[in-house]
Amino acid sequence: MQKILVTGAAGFIGHNLSKRLLESGRTVVGLDNLNDYYDPELKKARLAQLLEFEQCSHANFDMADRDLMEQLFRKEQFDGVVNLAAQAGVRYSLINPHSYVDTNLVGFVNILEGCRHNKVKHLLYASSSSVYGANTSMPFSVHDNVDHPVSLYAASKKANELMAHSYSHLYQLPCTGLRFFTVYGPWGRPDMALFLFTKAILEDRPIDIFNNGEMERDFTYIDDIVEGVFRLLDHVPLPNPNWSGDTPDSATSYCPWRVYNIGNNAKQKLMRYIEVLEQCLGKTAKKNFMPMQPGDVPATYANVDDLVQEIDFKPQTTIEEGISKFVAWYRGYYER
Repeated sequence: MQKILVTGAAGFIGHNLSKRLLESGRTVVGLDNLNDYYDPELKKARLAQLLEFEQCSHANFDMADRDLMEQLFRKEQFDGVVNLAAQAGVRYSLINPHSYVDTNLVGFVNILEGCRHNKVKHLLYASSSSVYGANTSMPFSVHDNVDHPVSLYAASKKANELMAHSYSHLYQLPCTGLRFFTVYGPWGRPDMALFLFTKAILEDRPIDIFNNGEMERDFTYIDDIVEGVFRLLDHVPLPNPNWSGDTPDSATSYCPWRVYNIGNNAKQKLMRYIEVLEQCLGKTAKKNFMPMQPGDVPATYANVDDLVQEIDFKPQTTIEEGISKFVAWYRGYYER
């Protein structure tokens, strides 16, 4: 996989993955429309780092634009595609549901069509731990049924997995779904908890803590996410010869389609996460305890056995190490 399309290349995960691909000598075309869901200046700063590499270029348009997507695929003839562009955020899906349809569904169909018509060897796409929805059996396994989403965002990600399967079945397009678990680290998204908490604490403002602090998350450091995706890129899925329609396995198929969890395989209490952040900042947070928000789940926890078995990799960065690195980046970037 030498020439790669990375959608959402100026985003948090897209930037870090693209940098890793470029450092390994791959050619990257980064598709990103630099929208204003959060500060575009942060996206531009990420993109500027990537464009320092000679073998990187930027396509600036919305992937819901069918004609421009067709032109891009036809011109570039990608070996592999990593689709990380999405309208993100569970809570925002309650406010602006149409944006999730435009990007996560319409845009994804354009990705699938581009791959189909231009003989792309492997499509990897971001799914989410949110697809587990109302599931309560821990840790979450890719072999579990996930038919009860609790937000439109989660439903759109589950839809991506189903859409990819149909193209894998119809056109033998190798597809790998990536269920990410609460990603954090340097260059992170300003709408996510660690970024919001850090900014508020440094500005002596209270932080909002939902479900009265009774939240647990499988916090996964960005470098571990990138390592998993990087290894899976050249690990093209094969049909599972043992798959049976009588007892269908949700993680594999009779066609070249797979789904993986990429998480730290460690459930951490949100209050412990905040405690570590306070230690790294040298300041105590003012805490505003609030009820559970619609669309949220109380806990996430990833089973990563398939990841270990297939690519011999298990994320293991501790929150103490990861939060420390984020705080160092934040203080440097914002001169705080």
